[in-house]
Amino acid sequence: MLKLFAPCLNSFSIRSGDFAETAVLLPKFLSDQGIQQVIAPLPTKTGELWTNLDRFKAVLYPFVTGQDGYEVKMQPHHWAAFGIALKHIHSTALPPTLAQALPQETFTDRWREFVKTILAQLGEMQFDDPVAGETAVLLKTNQAVILDLVDRAERLAQAAQAQPLEFVVCHADIHAGNILITLDDTFYIVDWDTLLLAPKERDLMYIGAGLLGNWYSPQEEAALFYPAYGQTAIDQNLLAYYRYERIVQDIAAFCEQLLFTQEGGADRAQSLRYLRSSFLPNHTIAIAYQSDKTQSGCWSSF
Repeated sequence: MLKLFAPCLNSFSIRSGDFAETAVLLPKFLSDQGIQQVIAPLPTKTGELWTNLDRFKAVLYPFVTGQDGYEVKMQPHHWAAFGIALKHIHSTALPPTLAQALPQETFTDRWREFVKTILAQLGEMQFDDPVAGETAVLLKTNQAVILDLVDRAERLAQAAQAQPLEFVVCHADIHAGNILITLDDTFYIVDWDTLLLAPKERDLMYIGAGLLGNWYSPQEEAALFYPAYGQTAIDQNLLAYYRYERIVQDIAAFCEQLLFTQEGGADRAQSLRYLRSSFLPNHTIAIAYQSDKTQSGCWSSF
């Protein structure tokens, strides 16, 4: 996605390839429901939300300047806005045509199988690129942990598939990079390309998972978020599944980036640091393990 900024204080999003209309239609719908933390696209003169430019789709948005949640600390009032907005999103009833257009959670094993395949092939792979070589060593060193994560995610996915679940509208990728705090202190949730109908835990797993910056402890994040979101029963098995699955997907993405290409320049070393940090004490893997209450019951409430 390429964004071109115009002097009229609006911004164009230029998209090629597969174009998910719901990534434009749903933010507009949510904004129309009064969710101020969603930036709505602007209609064309004919009332459409995008237009064709040769092989591209062009979408016009208000120009918003700010920093993401990795760059600036979310203050208590931002967490309150976050909780209120996410509760509103999860509670929104969609028109049938929009609901039918959204993908639904299937608990796919796509990334788990991909990671298992990579680990099985690592012994036969050779790398000239230093970052790729370091990545391979890191994966081999932590192979037992990674396979355990995959196995736990698989077990919890099978349990989820066997029970009736309530699906709601989920952003599905609310990490700190998709939180925007503007220069005038306004809070937004951005980047709606991952929309999904899924259990609410698909979004709630980010609260306290180590994915919203390193400003607060997991307990502090929950204490800031849930009073605004409201008391709700959390399926701890689903929460653990989504945290495991997110780590597995990240490992898969880093493998694709670092083992199979040499693209990215200096960003490659940074990506390796991100991957390595996952295995540190009190980081994402440790937090995911701590949230797995499989042996002691699956329900609690905040």
